[in-house]
Formats: sequence, structure tokens, C-alpha cells
Amino acid sequence: MHEFSLASEIIDIVLDSLRNAGKKQVNRIELDIGELSGVEVPALDMALKSLMNHPALKNAKIIRHRIKGKAICLTCKNEFELNDFFSVCPHCQGIYKDIISGREFNVRRLEVE
Repeated sequence: MHEFSLASEIIDIVLDSLRNAGKKQVNRIELDIGELSGVEVPALDMALKSLMNHPALKNAKIIRHRIKGKAICLTCKNEFELNDFFSVCPHCQGIYKDIISGREFNVRRLEVE
């Protein structure tokens, strides 16, 4: 389950940012999670819940922003949404594309005090 290691990295990033800012408490953690990132959100939530035992995280609320998958067809230049890597262009049925969003996985924003 790679979500546990992802959750561990998130906690490390949050606690490092908290220390660097000289703050004591995290109120909100906002995450960008792309639909094509391969992250299983329920597993990530469970891993985060098990790792958020640090006193500075006790009141932290986690907000997830799902990022839709989007691509540009290399044949006809049509931009389209996709739910998986195998989707074809709905305009020309082309299979060659550049994925422009949906792979994201990062900490978007922290709210601290």
C-alpha cells in the first residue's frame, strides 16, 4: 500500500513547514489529487488518520481537491477530459495525446496558527 508512504511524506512536509514558519498548530491541510495519479483516496485517508497523532495535527482538517484528467490530442489538437490513460480523442478517435492534468499529487496549501 503505497498510500501509507505518501501519507507519511505529507505529514513530514506539513511538520517541516510548521517548524520553518515558527508556528505551533495546523488547522487545515489542502491536497491536490489527480484522477490519474493512481492514489486510492480511501486508503490515503486511512493512512493519514493513523499518522496524524502529533499534537500539532490534532485539529487539522484535510481538504482534498480532485483534479480532472485532461489531454490534448496530438492528431487534431482537441482538448478533452479523460478518466484513464487509454481514452481516445472523442473528436477524431486518435490515440496519441499529451496529458496536461490529472497526475498531480501535492500539498496545495496549509493553514497554521
